[in-house]
Amino acid sequence: MPSTSRSARGPEVVGLISDTHGLLRPEAVEKLRGSRYIVHAGDIGDAAVLEALAKIAPVTAVRGNNDTGPWARKLPETALLKVGRRRIYVIHDLAALDLDPAAERIDVVVSGHSHRPKQEMRAGVLFVNPGSAGPRRFTLPIALARLEVSAAGVRCEGISLD
Repeated sequence: MPSTSRSARGPEVVGLISDTHGLLRPEAVEKLRGSRYIVHAGDIGDAAVLEALAKIAPVTAVRGNNDTGPWARKLPETALLKVGRRRIYVIHDLAALDLDPAAERIDVVVSGHSHRPKQEMRAGVLFVNPGSAGPRRFTLPIALARLEVSAAGVRCEGISLD
């Protein structure tokens, strides 16, 4: 589990991306630059996507329902990233969440799967779906998100790639 204590000196930026389905858009790469960490919430589509993201920052990624093949079998279904004192839990499909994030002292739950960007607080836990940054699905937006983590808390900003 990657960890850092730099958040005491200022916010750490965690880039959040999901549902690339093999397409890493240049505008997504540009918006993720400057991230200290990158979280990919599954349906990656190709190991090359993770390789490209790793050139920007360390990547925490989980396997999505469309991630198949030998490269994807190595990915966990869930992951926990610790940034300073904050805990970020990653899962592809929120419907598969089988723990109580508040009881586990998780600060942020990041998921994908629906392709719909969303942020909401539940029992003191921030739930974030950055949306899909890959091929357009129906009329859903192309998006990702940026999480700022500090000793004071977490703040999330959705970023449209349309």
